[in-house]
Amino acid sequence: MTIPIWVYAVVVGIVISALMAIKTGRDERKLEMENIEREGEIYMKRLEREKEDRQVVKATGE
Repeated sequence: MTIPIWVYAVVVGIVISALMAIKTGRDERKLEMENIEREGEIYMKRLEREKEDRQVVKATGE
């Protein structure tokens, strides 16, 4: 019993599609983590500036 060549082509297409989906998912997660880290750094800098501003106000207010 022989299997038609198009069946092999379909199986190869499915495998390639699955591999590309996995690769794309990894890339998206990596980009998302980079964005989260960047936003966290911005937030921490803002907190530090606010803390410094409070210390300046406290020092000048006394």
